[in-house]
Amino acid sequence: MSSVICNKIKVSIFGESHGQVIGCVIDGLPAGVKLDLDSIYKDMARRAPGKDKTSTPRLEKDIPNIISGVIDNVTTGAPLTMVIENTNVKSGDYENVMTVPRPSHSDYPAFVKYEGNNDIRGGGHFSGRLTAPVVFAGAIAKQLLKEKGVKIGAHIKKIGSINDEVLDMNNIEESLLEELSSKSFSTISAQAEEKMREEIEKYRMELDSIGGEIECAVIGVPVGIGGNMFDTVEGKLASILFGVPAVKGVQFGLGFDFANSNASKVNDGYEMKDGKVSLISNNNGGVLGGISTGAPIVVSVAIKPTPSISKEQKSVNLKTLENETLVIQGRHDPCIVPRAVPVIEAAVALGILDLMM
Repeated sequence: MSSVICNKIKVSIFGESHGQVIGCVIDGLPAGVKLDLDSIYKDMARRAPGKDKTSTPRLEKDIPNIISGVIDNVTTGAPLTMVIENTNVKSGDYENVMTVPRPSHSDYPAFVKYEGNNDIRGGGHFSGRLTAPVVFAGAIAKQLLKEKGVKIGAHIKKIGSINDEVLDMNNIEESLLEELSSKSFSTISAQAEEKMREEIEKYRMELDSIGGEIECAVIGVPVGIGGNMFDTVEGKLASILFGVPAVKGVQFGLGFDFANSNASKVNDGYEMKDGKVSLISNNNGGVLGGISTGAPIVVSVAIKPTPSISKEQKSVNLKTLENETLVIQGRHDPCIVPRAVPVIEAAVALGILDLMM
């Protein structure tokens, strides 16, 4: 089981949802970087559960404890190791899923692959809880990228049938990205947030859950980052984004909408602007031939509904090999999308930083 991402700055994620700790090791950070801990804590708090009815009531403060690689908040150049204690677990809620796998979870394939030795409590190492150290590492990556003039922000593009305003892919203001990155429920439109909260509440009351879509943008990336074929910007970011639990689709720019279009309508033309070659449109999301174009990099991800719901679901008993009805216990998100926004920002930040190192 490998949980290492990136090449030049390597991030290794460790721990389980109901283990003693979760955390990460970041190898390759330059020495002398002054860490903005307040900024890191802010991103961690945006991802943390227990804020309101849109998330699981499991309350974890997610306080990161840096145990190596930093002195007086400045990186030493040695591997940075961070741990977060798991303080609010109810492992007994998972006794029935030890032998009856949860639909749309990793339970069954992991049971087969690891011969029943995988930690099932809270999803173990497959849990969305493991995104907390990803957000920590991504918050550091965002600080390093900021020094290079690169800014990242994301918003909830869609929850169920409710849509937010979309970004103007060729003209994204830094102030907008900063605003989006400061919210715990990140939307461009306040009206969209209100309707999305109502949509989530509807499914929560029905003992169900709902999925959605997150749109993330990066500005300030120079022309020429990445490469063709198997070293592309899209490939790098997608490989990290698909490591985020619940992500089932990734697209850049118009993505799958290209399939419904003709070239003369969606081709990104060029023009001279302020003495520089500029794109007239940015339908390709800032990447052509796998290489950054200098326009904003815009990527969207589809998030599936949280599979742990309180309704009865069909499964099988792995001991008796008989059909069985499963009722999942525990505390779960009726919609994981709001808490996933800082995770997507972090994943994109790590990928962009690795490409730019």
